[in-house]
Amino acid sequence: MSCTVPQRIVSLTCSNTEILFALGLGERVVGVDDWSDFPLEVKALPRVGPDLKIDIAKVAALEPDLVLASLSVPGMERNLPDLERLGVPFVVLEPKSLDDVFKDIETIGAATGVSETGQRLIADLQARIKAVLARACEAVGRPTLYWEWWPKPLISPGRWSWIVQISELAGADLLFKDVEATSFVAQESEVVEHDPDFVMLCWCGTLQKKMNVSKVRERPGWERLRAVKQGRIHCFPEDLFGRPGPRLVEGLERLARVVHPEVFVEAPTGRAH
Repeated sequence: MSCTVPQRIVSLTCSNTEILFALGLGERVVGVDDWSDFPLEVKALPRVGPDLKIDIAKVAALEPDLVLASLSVPGMERNLPDLERLGVPFVVLEPKSLDDVFKDIETIGAATGVSETGQRLIADLQARIKAVLARACEAVGRPTLYWEWWPKPLISPGRWSWIVQISELAGADLLFKDVEATSFVAQESEVVEHDPDFVMLCWCGTLQKKMNVSKVRERPGWERLRAVKQGRIHCFPEDLFGRPGPRLVEGLERLARVVHPEVFVEAPTGRAH
């Protein structure tokens, strides 16, 4: 990569876009993927296609001097051969944990000449995580969470997902934390058999608008779950949990308040204290 600080950056996925803006680099971003929607300024930027099928001609037309790619979702690897042929400097990130997100912030900060800003951002995020962990340690009990990315078939995160770490920091355990996968198709019988304390819906993409706790209550056999009996079915926004960027920490804070309301209270800023 050139030693020249890039001034025209194209981001191919939401998480990279959010890191760029969190680093104060919004003015350098000249194009983003179709799904990037945060912060609001992003909506005015040119689009280069969905993150799983980037239009490389649109990327080239923006004349970037740096492209930020990702492998955080299966299928994104199909973009890489086109980027290599384009001949523009690019960085490929593959986050699977909160620690990986911090490394990505460092990588992007170094590649764009704002390393000190990156370190400050990481320090702030880590301080917020530490505050959540301290509160969670005061909680009594450690509930089990069934997390659902997709309803038909049931898709849940496994061991290699950052949701495992986020659940643990919030004082809970992910139901399928021992499954050797980032995400996988779960069987309804397995969920019913394990009888989780909470059911957490975080459906992806266009299904976000269709999430409804009643759809879980109506599933045959699910009325026996303690989460259903006790009204512990919750809907969460995908952008706070499905994007490996700075806002995962906001997601952690929200999750902690739901899982352990006895020790977490809502502060004026919306953060857990």
